[in-house]
Amino acid sequence: MKSIRVSVKQEIIDEFRDVVYEQNFGNTNDSHIINELKMSLLVPRDNRPHPAVLYFPGGGFTKADYHKFIDFRYALARAGFVVAAAQYRVIPSVFPDPIIDGKAAVRYLRVHSDEFNIDPEKIGVLGDSAGGYLAQMIGVTDDKKFGQGDNLDISESVQAVVSLYGLSDLLTVGSDFSDAIQDSHKSTASPEAVLLNGLNISITPHQPVQKNIEKAKIASPLYHVKKGLPPILLMAGDQDTLVSPSQSKKMYEALKDYDIETELIMIRNAGHGTIEWHQDEVIQQVVKWFVTYLK
Repeated sequence: MKSIRVSVKQEIIDEFRDVVYEQNFGNTNDSHIINELKMSLLVPRDNRPHPAVLYFPGGGFTKADYHKFIDFRYALARAGFVVAAAQYRVIPSVFPDPIIDGKAAVRYLRVHSDEFNIDPEKIGVLGDSAGGYLAQMIGVTDDKKFGQGDNLDISESVQAVVSLYGLSDLLTVGSDFSDAIQDSHKSTASPEAVLLNGLNISITPHQPVQKNIEKAKIASPLYHVKKGLPPILLMAGDQDTLVSPSQSKKMYEALKDYDIETELIMIRNAGHGTIEWHQDEVIQQVVKWFVTYLK
């Protein structure tokens, strides 16, 4: 027989899985579809309010698998955060549908803060790739801008942001790469063009991003930077071949110009969503940021 003494150092964490946070009746391209948007939450089992982190998954604007990134989410939950992971509308839906959904998810957490032990004054957002773009957009756009749906009297503001290899400027997503790759980003079939202008299957041809520069700027975090934004951590891989690392560099410089609390961390030898991102050194950088600015 063996007997051990156990030191109680951490709370039990419960999961609330596939909670419907919003219904959207149709999208821009298909008016008869009803979208139930869902999130899953990791919640410390106690009666104290905790700061919350809302995670948005990447997926090239074509999918939003909100059950991934469990290593990040679990580490944040162990650090004392309520961690929500939310899906959002993807292609064939178009801008600003994902932003509308992300802000609805923030409002939902505030409305249900008592049920999920959330401190409604301390909510951060995290995302990778397209989810990093969404986290940035929520962080830099004004409260109520793009807001639609339920509980519109509730604030959509967030208090901290982390973007992992997220898009910051839809006009220059492939600017670090070869001419062939840059040309692909200038086509009507690029993910950013479809996000802005829809699928090119109608009688009226859709356009590449560069044909409507003003709309692309409205849809890009870089062009919303201003005074008074929450702290924003940007991380990118120096071997990324899908989203130009200079996206994060440009965003970082813009934030610094407005004296926003920000940091840019380049991950050596990391590509777009490669295994380097799931190592403890990276995960703890994210945890540290939210501990610093939410706890």
